Amino acid sequence: MSTTNIVIICAIVLYMVVMIIVGLVSSKKTKSSDDFYLGGRKLGPLVTAMSAEASDMSGWLLMGLPAVALMCGLAEASWTAIGLAIGTYLNWLFVAKRIRKYSHHVGAFTLPDFFARRFGDKSSMLTCIAALVIIIFFIPYTASGFAACGKLFNSLFGMDYMTAMILSAVVITLYCTLGGFLAASTTDFIQSIIMTVALVVVVGVGEGMIHGFGNVFENVKGLSGYLDVFKGFDVASGETLSYGAIPVVSTMAWGLGYFGMPHILLRFMAIENKEKLKLSRRVASVWVVISMGVAILIGVVGYSLMKAGIVPTYESASGAETIIVDLAKVISKFGYVPALAAGLILAGILASTMSTADSQLLAAASGISQNLVQETFKVKLSQKASVWLARISVVCIAIVAVFFARDPNSSVFRIVSFAWAGFGAAFGPVILFSLFWKRANRWGALAGMLSGGATIFLWKFLIRPLGGVWNIYELLPAFVVACIFIVVVSLVTKAPDKEITDAFDAVLAEK
Repeated sequence: MSTTNIVIICAIVLYMVVMIIVGLVSSKKTKSSDDFYLGGRKLGPLVTAMSAEASDMSGWLLMGLPAVALMCGLAEASWTAIGLAIGTYLNWLFVAKRIRKYSHHVGAFTLPDFFARRFGDKSSMLTCIAALVIIIFFIPYTASGFAACGKLFNSLFGMDYMTAMILSAVVITLYCTLGGFLAASTTDFIQSIIMTVALVVVVGVGEGMIHGFGNVFENVKGLSGYLDVFKGFDVASGETLSYGAIPVVSTMAWGLGYFGMPHILLRFMAIENKEKLKLSRRVASVWVVISMGVAILIGVVGYSLMKAGIVPTYESASGAETIIVDLAKVISKFGYVPALAAGLILAGILASTMSTADSQLLAAASGISQNLVQETFKVKLSQKASVWLARISVVCIAIVAVFFARDPNSSVFRIVSFAWAGFGAAFGPVILFSLFWKRANRWGALAGMLSGGATIFLWKFLIRPLGGVWNIYELLPAFVVACIFIVVVSLVTKAPDKEITDAFDAVLAEK
């Protein structure tokens, strides 16, 4: 093994050790289920903002998004980023403060628990369905994070994909089981800083190798549609694409997913001072816009690097997901200091992946241990036993996610796309109506959750393959269907009890 590789490994190992230390420190503050799942509602505004966005972006930011921009041009990547930026801001503006107040008012510290208490569902039906939705969609989502880690080490050191993926999964699972939500949020804050540094270093070094952005854009000008946000260009086939109104609206619909992301909503519920959410919103929104813009720019720079022979020639967007890894390998050959910088870049990819996987593991574990075992099946546990059940659940879900991620050819971007749609449609409309419509009842919420989740599968596998006007990102039609079901079913069934509407009015009146 070369000396530069040893330097890179040392940088990555140091990063992983720090994450585990954070888990150990946080474990001393984790005494109850509330601590494990929400950190005792003690998150500061900066940690809330950066951990929410770091847990949101995942390996998709440093692997998926640059790859799509590199192989398909600006169209799909740009409209996806625009939709996500708008969704981020609106979610912080309309949902964050109200769900923090409402969840605290009703004493809920998981999303299924919030649904049950908001709608007065004593049958545990909402809790059970919501927990199952979380488990169904978070397992592939978590698997995409493990897959990203496996690709990273396989591409960099030639390490066996499965071995690398399992090693990464063990580290993530270890600090999650130790420190719970507080560990995940604190590490996410650290990881967001590392991700930012990695993005800046990569785009700076990349354009330097091509001798400036002038040359970077000159190299893609001859690709008809590459820089056109209404066309696009398929680098693999050499064909100009078309990106009309339907694809634009469909892609921007990614932004709708934010309203239903459990790992983001939990950050809103956990902030210590709700009055500081305005600061969190500003920090989060600015960071999201800048980070996605730089990630897309890395993809454009990556095309020039590929044509110059500095990085390998990619055949697909899935293959191009290693663009930053390959560039880091090139940087590491220039000496010990560049190798250390390469290690930092690769730690950034690990950070982007781990910051999401840890949050997903916790949310999925809460679905099993808290919402299914204790609330649905009424198993009585002590605080200590409850925390240990949550930790065991984290381990079990991680094992299943490793199994799902065993295929090294799976696309991180496509897996995330499906899981994102699932949460956005199943939970997004229910969250919005639960916070802003007093007449919404548990039957409407249940109908919205089931119809939204079911439409995701129907549209993805039966309707979208028809092509043409039906080729719409499944989140958009599923979100609309869920909204319709919530309104119609709520209106044709019994209105909520006075106790429920009084709670709604109390939260609305709260200063």
